[in-house]
Amino acid sequence: MALQLQIVGNAMQMAVVQLQPGQTVYCEAGKFLFKTANVSMDTRISGPNNNQQQQGGGGGVGGMLRQAMGTAMQAGQRMLAGESIAFQYFTAQGGEGTLGFAGTLPGEMRALELTPGRAWLAEKDAFVAAESGVNFGIAFSGLRTGMAGGEGFILEKFTGQGTVIIAGAGNFIDLDLAEFGGKLQVDTGCIVAFEEGVRYGVERVGRMNRQGVMNAMFGGEGLSLATLEGQGKVILQSMTLEGLANALRKAQGGDKEGPTGGLFGTRVQ
Repeated sequence: MALQLQIVGNAMQMAVVQLQPGQTVYCEAGKFLFKTANVSMDTRISGPNNNQQQQGGGGGVGGMLRQAMGTAMQAGQRMLAGESIAFQYFTAQGGEGTLGFAGTLPGEMRALELTPGRAWLAEKDAFVAAESGVNFGIAFSGLRTGMAGGEGFILEKFTGQGTVIIAGAGNFIDLDLAEFGGKLQVDTGCIVAFEEGVRYGVERVGRMNRQGVMNAMFGGEGLSLATLEGQGKVILQSMTLEGLANALRKAQGGDKEGPTGGLFGTRVQ
Protein backbone atom coordinates (compact mmCIF):
# COMPACT_ATOMS: atom_id res chain seq x y z
CA MET A 1 0.00 0.00 0.00
CA ALA A 2 1.77 3.13 -1.22
CA LEU A 3 1.90 6.08 1.13
CA GLN A 4 -0.29 8.94 -0.07
CA LEU A 5 1.20 12.33 0.69
CA GLN A 6 1.41 15.89 -0.58
CA ILE A 7 4.30 18.26 0.04
CA VAL A 8 2.99 21.80 0.45
CA GLY A 9 4.46 25.22 1.12
CA ASN A 10 7.41 27.15 -0.23
CA ALA A 11 9.95 28.63 2.17
CA MET A 12 9.34 25.92 4.77
CA GLN A 13 7.52 22.93 3.39
CA MET A 14 5.23 20.45 5.12
CA ALA A 15 4.28 16.88 4.27
CA VAL A 16 0.56 16.13 4.61
CA VAL A 17 0.03 12.36 4.78
CA GLN A 18 -3.20 10.43 4.16
CA LEU A 19 -3.20 7.17 6.08
CA GLN A 20 -5.40 4.23 5.13
CA PRO A 21 -7.09 2.26 7.94
CA GLY A 22 -4.41 0.32 9.80
CA GLN A 23 -1.52 2.02 7.99
CA THR A 24 1.38 3.21 10.17
CA VAL A 25 4.08 5.83 9.75
CA TYR A 26 6.71 6.92 12.24
CA CYS A 27 8.72 10.10 12.69
CA GLU A 28 11.55 11.45 14.75
CA ALA A 29 10.34 13.23 17.86
CA GLY A 30 9.85 16.93 17.13
CA LYS A 31 8.87 16.56 13.46
CA PHE A 32 5.12 16.00 14.03
CA LEU A 33 2.71 18.90 13.33
CA PHE A 34 -0.93 17.77 13.44
CA LYS A 35 -3.26 14.77 13.08
CA THR A 36 -6.93 13.88 12.92
CA ALA A 37 -8.49 12.45 16.07
CA ASN A 38 -8.71 8.90 14.71
CA VAL A 39 -4.92 8.64 14.27
CA SER A 40 -3.32 7.07 17.34
CA MET A 41 0.11 8.22 18.55
CA ASP A 42 2.58 5.96 20.32
CA THR A 43 6.11 6.91 21.40
CA ARG A 44 8.74 4.15 21.51
CA ILE A 45 12.46 3.81 21.93
CA SER A 46 12.69 0.99 19.40
CA GLY A 47 12.78 1.50 15.64
CA PRO A 48 10.62 -0.46 13.18
CA ASN A 49 13.42 -2.86 12.28
CA ASN A 50 13.83 -3.70 15.98
CA ASN A 51 10.10 -4.33 16.25
CA GLN A 52 10.33 -6.85 13.40
CA GLN A 53 13.24 -8.58 15.12
CA GLN A 54 11.19 -8.76 18.32
CA GLN A 55 8.34 -10.49 16.49
CA GLY A 56 10.70 -13.14 15.18
CA GLY A 57 13.17 -13.17 18.04
CA GLY A 58 11.64 -16.05 19.96
CA GLY A 59 10.31 -16.18 23.51
CA GLY A 60 11.82 -16.81 26.91
CA VAL A 61 14.54 -14.95 28.72
CA GLY A 62 16.91 -15.21 25.74
CA GLY A 63 14.40 -13.57 23.41
CA MET A 64 13.68 -10.78 25.88
CA LEU A 65 17.41 -10.17 26.33
CA ARG A 66 17.98 -9.97 22.57
CA GLN A 67 15.09 -7.51 22.25
CA ALA A 68 16.47 -5.30 25.02
CA MET A 69 19.99 -5.38 23.56
CA GLY A 70 18.71 -4.54 20.09
CA THR A 71 16.70 -1.59 21.40
CA ALA A 72 19.65 -0.32 23.45
CA MET A 73 22.01 -0.54 20.46
CA GLN A 74 19.59 1.40 18.25
CA ALA A 75 19.09 4.09 20.87
CA GLY A 76 22.85 4.34 21.39
CA GLN A 77 23.45 4.79 17.67
CA ARG A 78 20.86 7.54 17.47
CA MET A 79 22.36 9.31 20.48
CA LEU A 80 25.79 9.12 18.85
CA ALA A 81 24.34 10.68 15.71
CA GLY A 82 22.73 13.48 17.69
CA GLU A 83 19.24 12.23 16.80
CA SER A 84 16.21 11.87 19.03
CA ILE A 85 16.24 8.69 21.13
CA ALA A 86 12.54 8.01 20.57
CA PHE A 87 10.27 7.60 17.55
CA GLN A 88 6.60 8.54 17.36
CA TYR A 89 4.29 6.04 15.61
CA PHE A 90 0.97 7.03 14.04
CA THR A 91 -1.75 4.56 12.97
CA ALA A 92 -5.12 5.32 11.36
CA GLN A 93 -8.00 3.59 13.15
CA GLY A 94 -11.60 3.21 12.00
CA GLY A 95 -11.10 5.00 8.70
CA GLU A 96 -8.68 7.22 6.82
CA GLY A 97 -6.54 9.61 8.81
CA THR A 98 -4.56 12.76 8.08
CA LEU A 99 -1.38 14.03 9.72
CA GLY A 100 1.36 16.51 8.97
CA PHE A 101 5.15 16.65 9.42
CA ALA A 102 7.83 19.26 8.87
CA GLY A 103 11.58 19.69 9.16
CA THR A 104 13.31 22.12 11.52
CA LEU A 105 14.85 24.56 9.02
CA PRO A 106 13.52 26.77 6.20
CA GLY A 107 13.77 24.60 3.12
CA GLU A 108 12.39 21.79 1.02
CA MET A 109 11.22 18.26 1.67
CA ARG A 110 11.50 15.19 -0.52
CA ALA A 111 9.75 11.79 -0.54
CA LEU A 112 12.08 8.91 -1.48
CA GLU A 113 10.67 5.56 -2.60
CA LEU A 114 12.69 2.63 -1.29
CA THR A 115 12.67 -0.88 -2.70
CA PRO A 116 14.67 -3.89 -1.48
CA GLY A 117 18.27 -3.40 -2.57
CA ARG A 118 17.88 0.36 -3.13
CA ALA A 119 18.98 2.21 -0.01
CA TRP A 120 19.60 5.92 0.57
CA LEU A 121 22.00 7.75 2.86
CA ALA A 122 21.33 11.26 4.18
CA GLU A 123 22.92 13.97 6.22
CA LYS A 124 22.39 13.99 9.97
CA ASP A 125 18.93 15.24 11.01
CA ALA A 126 17.50 14.95 7.47
CA PHE A 127 14.98 12.27 8.49
CA VAL A 128 11.40 13.42 9.01
CA ALA A 129 9.06 10.42 8.72
CA ALA A 130 8.66 7.05 7.02
CA GLU A 131 6.39 4.09 6.53
CA SER A 132 6.77 1.25 8.97
CA GLY A 133 8.43 -0.86 6.27
CA VAL A 134 11.40 1.53 6.13
CA ASN A 135 14.30 0.85 8.48
CA PHE A 136 16.20 3.78 9.97
CA GLY A 137 19.89 3.14 10.66
CA ILE A 138 23.23 4.85 11.11
CA ALA A 139 26.17 4.65 8.69
CA PHE A 140 29.73 5.83 9.29
CA SER A 141 31.63 7.71 6.60
CA GLY A 142 34.92 7.18 8.42
CA LEU A 143 36.29 9.45 11.12
CA ARG A 144 39.03 10.94 8.95
CA THR A 145 36.68 11.67 6.07
CA GLY A 146 33.99 13.07 8.30
CA MET A 147 36.27 15.36 10.27
CA ALA A 148 38.00 16.62 7.13
CA GLY A 149 34.63 17.36 5.57
CA GLY A 150 33.52 19.39 8.53
CA GLU A 151 30.10 17.69 8.70
CA GLY A 152 30.91 14.84 11.07
CA PHE A 153 31.32 11.18 10.16
CA ILE A 154 27.79 9.90 10.81
CA LEU A 155 25.10 9.53 8.15
CA GLU A 156 21.52 8.34 8.31
CA LYS A 157 20.74 5.19 6.31
CA PHE A 158 17.32 4.09 5.06
CA THR A 159 16.65 0.55 3.89
CA GLY A 160 13.61 -1.66 3.39
CA GLN A 161 10.53 -0.89 1.34
CA GLY A 162 8.24 2.13 1.36
CA THR A 163 8.35 5.91 1.49
CA VAL A 164 10.76 7.97 3.57
CA ILE A 165 10.44 11.76 3.89
CA ILE A 166 13.55 13.90 4.33
CA ALA A 167 14.09 17.64 4.74
CA GLY A 168 16.94 20.10 4.22
CA ALA A 169 17.76 23.79 4.06
CA GLY A 170 17.08 26.12 1.13
CA ASN A 171 16.18 24.67 -2.26
CA PHE A 172 16.98 21.18 -3.54
CA ILE A 173 18.52 20.07 -6.80
CA ASP A 174 18.39 16.43 -7.93
CA LEU A 175 21.40 15.23 -9.93
CA ASP A 176 22.40 11.95 -11.56
CA LEU A 177 26.15 11.36 -11.34
CA ALA A 178 26.12 9.53 -14.67
CA GLU A 179 25.33 12.86 -16.37
CA PHE A 180 28.41 14.49 -14.84
CA GLY A 181 31.11 11.97 -15.60
CA GLY A 182 30.53 10.00 -12.42
CA LYS A 183 31.97 12.59 -10.03
CA LEU A 184 30.98 15.85 -8.37
CA GLN A 185 32.89 18.11 -6.00
CA VAL A 186 30.52 19.73 -3.52
CA ASP A 187 30.65 22.16 -0.62
CA THR A 188 30.66 19.87 2.40
CA GLY A 189 27.48 21.37 3.81
CA CYS A 190 25.41 21.07 0.63
CA ILE A 191 24.85 17.29 0.61
CA VAL A 192 21.34 16.21 1.60
CA ALA A 193 21.15 12.59 0.45
CA PHE A 194 22.53 10.08 -2.05
CA GLU A 195 21.83 6.55 -3.17
CA GLU A 196 23.78 3.68 -1.69
CA GLY A 197 26.62 2.85 -4.06
CA VAL A 198 27.66 6.48 -4.41
CA ARG A 199 31.05 6.90 -2.74
CA TYR A 200 31.37 9.83 -0.36
CA GLY A 201 34.79 11.32 0.31
CA VAL A 202 36.73 14.51 0.91
CA GLU A 203 39.63 15.85 -1.12
CA ARG A 204 41.92 18.85 -0.98
CA VAL A 205 41.08 21.85 -3.15
CA GLY A 206 43.99 22.24 -5.58
CA ARG A 207 47.63 22.08 -4.67
CA MET A 208 49.40 23.82 -1.83
CA ASN A 209 50.69 26.53 -4.12
CA ARG A 210 49.85 30.22 -4.35
CA GLN A 211 46.48 29.68 -6.04
CA GLY A 212 45.57 26.86 -3.67
CA VAL A 213 46.28 29.04 -0.65
CA MET A 214 44.24 31.89 -2.18
CA ASN A 215 41.28 29.52 -2.69
CA ALA A 216 41.50 28.34 0.89
CA MET A 217 41.93 31.79 2.43
CA PHE A 218 39.45 33.82 0.41
CA GLY A 219 37.16 31.27 -1.26
CA GLY A 220 35.24 30.42 1.91
CA GLU A 221 35.67 26.65 1.45
CA GLY A 222 38.78 26.01 3.50
CA LEU A 223 41.11 23.35 2.12
CA SER A 224 38.63 20.58 1.26
CA LEU A 225 35.56 19.75 -0.81
CA ALA A 226 33.29 16.74 -0.50
CA THR A 227 33.30 14.28 -3.41
CA LEU A 228 30.45 12.10 -4.67
CA GLU A 229 31.57 9.38 -7.08
CA GLY A 230 30.06 6.42 -8.87
CA GLN A 231 26.60 5.74 -10.26
CA GLY A 232 23.46 7.00 -8.62
CA LYS A 233 21.31 9.96 -7.72
CA VAL A 234 22.21 12.71 -5.26
CA ILE A 235 20.23 15.55 -3.69
CA LEU A 236 21.98 18.83 -2.85
CA GLN A 237 20.72 21.86 -0.92
CA SER A 238 21.33 25.54 -1.63
CA MET A 239 21.69 26.56 2.02
CA THR A 240 24.20 25.22 4.53
CA LEU A 241 23.73 25.22 8.29
CA GLU A 242 27.06 26.95 8.69
CA GLY A 243 26.14 29.63 6.16
CA LEU A 244 22.77 30.22 7.85
CA ALA A 245 24.35 30.47 11.30
CA ASN A 246 27.01 32.90 10.10
CA ALA A 247 24.46 35.04 8.22
CA LEU A 248 22.36 35.33 11.36
CA ARG A 249 25.38 36.20 13.45
CA LYS A 250 26.51 38.77 10.91
CA ALA A 251 23.06 40.37 10.91
CA GLN A 252 23.39 40.72 14.68
CA GLY A 253 26.68 42.55 14.32
CA GLY A 254 29.19 39.71 14.61
CA ASP A 255 30.83 38.61 11.33
CA LYS A 256 32.23 35.18 12.08
CA GLU A 257 33.71 34.58 8.65
CA GLY A 258 36.24 37.38 8.82
CA PRO A 259 37.87 38.98 5.78
CA THR A 260 39.85 35.88 4.85
CA GLY A 261 36.91 33.50 4.41
CA GLY A 262 37.06 29.84 5.31
CA LEU A 263 40.62 29.11 6.40
CA PHE A 264 41.00 31.57 9.24
CA GLY A 265 37.37 32.50 9.93
CA THR A 266 36.07 31.83 13.44
CA ARG A 267 33.00 29.93 12.30
CA VAL A 268 29.95 29.23 14.41
CA GLN A 269 29.80 25.63 15.51
